[in-house]
Amino acid sequence: MTHHIPSIGFISLGCPKALVDSEQIITRLRAEGYAIQPDYESSDVVVINTCAFIDDAVEESMQAISEAMNENGKVIVTGCLGAKQGVVEQAFPDLLAVTGPHAADEVMAAIHLHLPPDSDPKLSLIPPGGIKLTPRHYAYLKISEGCNHRCTFCIIPSLRGDLVSRPVSEVMDEAEGLISAGVKELLVVSQDTSAYGLDTRYRNDFWHGKPLKTRFLELCKALGELGSWVRLHYVYPYPHVDKVIPLMAEGIILPYLDVPLQHANHDILKAMKRPANAENILRRIENWRQACPDITLRSTFIVGFPGETEEQFEELLDFLRQAQLDRVGAFAYSPVDGATANNLENPVPEELKQDRLQRFMALQEEISAQGLATRVGRIEDIIIDGRDEEAYIGRSKSDAPEIDGTVFVDADKDLMAGDIVRAKITGHNAHDLWAEIVK
Repeated sequence: MTHHIPSIGFISLGCPKALVDSEQIITRLRAEGYAIQPDYESSDVVVINTCAFIDDAVEESMQAISEAMNENGKVIVTGCLGAKQGVVEQAFPDLLAVTGPHAADEVMAAIHLHLPPDSDPKLSLIPPGGIKLTPRHYAYLKISEGCNHRCTFCIIPSLRGDLVSRPVSEVMDEAEGLISAGVKELLVVSQDTSAYGLDTRYRNDFWHGKPLKTRFLELCKALGELGSWVRLHYVYPYPHVDKVIPLMAEGIILPYLDVPLQHANHDILKAMKRPANAENILRRIENWRQACPDITLRSTFIVGFPGETEEQFEELLDFLRQAQLDRVGAFAYSPVDGATANNLENPVPEELKQDRLQRFMALQEEISAQGLATRVGRIEDIIIDGRDEEAYIGRSKSDAPEIDGTVFVDADKDLMAGDIVRAKITGHNAHDLWAEIVK
């Protein structure tokens, strides 16, 4: 008689914060002896971790649920879309269960109800550091949940709640475990990374017998002592962020700062309920570069926000020219169900939004190409992600996985994913670099 191992199909959609939620659930599933399957046919139950940040994400999540219901029929939905009261249940009344985001306990309870775990202890082995959905050599480290801001274009606080910081000792234990398991790069994420510890009033904790404050600066220092690359994402530009830049100059953490600025015009920023002083941001960018000349600055922007005039959009383009940001992402404003910005007057026509998005990205391509050209001839550290038929594929300290550029490395020796090599930059285009191993 063949022994049947209970099997789960898992689909993870959305941002890196949601990916960490998925990793935590999958780790618990594997610890209890469940198998994780890549297809519907082999799965007894399918779990879908959904996204609902913008309408396109909602549509993608709903399509994934529909496909899983048609192909398998036994589906549990979790994540941000599940927090939208009744939307999923109304569309798919036969789902086994629906939960909101960061709800691992509820997901596990639903799985236990509909597919009890196998009791064989030999199946309960998991690798050090837990199950990761990223390659072995890098991992996302989520330091908090939720957000205290009320940006008018965003519904994250209504889905994930207010800021809740993880205990710093717990964060450090996880980081240390990941590095022990072979992780070479920690990608620090949350909804508002630089607000870390605000909700706890920066409570003192202990790690390895020494006091450690639950605060952004202290966390960065402690992570930087573990010996891996440490990359900061979603850093709201509070004044105390300036204190972290010297850590980058000293090589303690990567000289990389992801600061979502969203716009540059005062009135648009005010309508977004974002910090509304682009001139101050430009001064700080100049100071950051003086303190750490090698710093890479990444940001995201929204074009076509309700009420945005041509003059205000041109002001955003002027900001780009002055800021000379290294890496930039942009989105045409998309109404999100429940966002207060939907009620603002003078919505920008879709055709005009797309035209502005193209003009914005064309300008940024020029800025990016000019910046990458200055790096030709330099020798840099490159972390290897894999290879294609022609070259090894890697990233410099300026490149976060999946969102920034790639370095194509010519090497006459065998390299493994996670290797960090010294390479000379030999060429570039608007987004990527070419390099060869230094002999």
